[in-house]
Amino acid sequence: MTVTTATSPIESSDQLPSYDKLFIGGAWVAPCSDAVIEVVSPITGKVVASVPDAQNADMDAAIAAARKAFDEGPWPRMSPAERAAVLARVGEEIKKRLPAMSAAFTADVGAPAVISSAFHENAVKVWDDVVTLHERFSFEEERTWPGGRGKLVQEPIGVVAVVLPWNGPVATASLKFAPALAAGCTVVVKPAPEGPISMMIFAEALEAAGLPEGVISLLPAGREVGEYLVRHKDVDMITFTGSTAAGRTVMGIAAERIARVTLELGGKSAAIITEDADLDTIFPQLVFFGIGHSGQVCAALTRILVPRSRQEEVVERIRAVMESVTIGDPRNLETLIGPLVAERQRTRVEEYIEIGKKEGARLVTGGGRPQGLDAGWYIEPTLFADVTPEMRIAQEEIFGPVIVVIPVDSIDEAVAVANGTEYGLSGAVYAGDDATAEAIARRIRTGQISVNSWGMNVLQPFGGYKQSGLGREGGIEGFAEFHETKLIQFP
Repeated sequence: MTVTTATSPIESSDQLPSYDKLFIGGAWVAPCSDAVIEVVSPITGKVVASVPDAQNADMDAAIAAARKAFDEGPWPRMSPAERAAVLARVGEEIKKRLPAMSAAFTADVGAPAVISSAFHENAVKVWDDVVTLHERFSFEEERTWPGGRGKLVQEPIGVVAVVLPWNGPVATASLKFAPALAAGCTVVVKPAPEGPISMMIFAEALEAAGLPEGVISLLPAGREVGEYLVRHKDVDMITFTGSTAAGRTVMGIAAERIARVTLELGGKSAAIITEDADLDTIFPQLVFFGIGHSGQVCAALTRILVPRSRQEEVVERIRAVMESVTIGDPRNLETLIGPLVAERQRTRVEEYIEIGKKEGARLVTGGGRPQGLDAGWYIEPTLFADVTPEMRIAQEEIFGPVIVVIPVDSIDEAVAVANGTEYGLSGAVYAGDDATAEAIARRIRTGQISVNSWGMNVLQPFGGYKQSGLGREGGIEGFAEFHETKLIQFP
């Protein structure tokens, strides 16, 4: 394992731009208090920027602006094509700021440059796609029935609260509020307090695009203010990405007033490898599908299900890849694995590694802190073998660079194990031919699954079965989530 130094070809300074105002209703506004969020870089553990810490009163102002803009403003009353023209400007402004947003994400969250670039390119794909949604969606449909006729009309749902995670805020935000805006909704966005700078740069793009007053606000804040936003009576819908535990809280609050909600939550996705799969075509990519972004990806392939006869062959390949990766300063272009986002996250991962040892899993490689990286919150890519399905490391989302290999004795057992968690977000099947892999994939209860490959497709519906979430993001299905269905009846 190679360790990179702090010398960076991307950003020679540790400092990021700081902000002293909040983006409310399309304008930069002084916050109601002097509370600030100090942005701590996981690379060094040092403060690198600050932003206002939005309070309830700030949220009240943003929600009031969104409510007025939806109830009285032009945005919901514009034609879908007119809105698309405005959103095309947003996409162009984002493209201008891609280098700045990517560099900020790398510095304040710790994502290696290659990951940051890919995430932000996904955001561009979403904005390029959203301007065509109105051409592919049926806003009005004639209906007839015995004795009557009617029109089925799709209308924007209203004021939407967007609550974001830290592990990919620009891409996640784009998946959520780009289609919400296209539908005619108004939006209040709450980024996580970890890594908010890329989203503040995003707000600059929104300002430059010139949306009507009140249509969108962006306010970084902590959990309590996020719950206040979710609970607010003037919010019609909540779209949330985060842990399953936090999703339960959001769903419970929304249930109090029957607010609409979509949830994209945790995962424990499985990769099934069959007896006849060609390992040369699978590795080393498969390893990075599990530990890329230090495993801090909800859809990561963290469970590898293999025929018992092939376990050691697969384990050796994973071990070799893990021990060859470059870990260190994510601003260095050679780095493949950066730090975890926070000290508490590293502690969590270390606790799971100890749980795995105590449960009897075989620690093949990793499990410690890499030598030479005393500052920041780094941990080695970690591999467990001889894992059984009931172990906690096989059931619970670790959100770190930890892969578990589970040996199975049949395809039926592999399917049962893959389906045997509370999650169902992503997955993959690797077999000797696509038809065999597809047949297995159809048996897995998960929202997206890949055949002899893997990826998160942001232009098609993405979401989870079971406790991985509710609803879908991406494509026409994601666009439909931001509409209410009305039947107008005629005699």
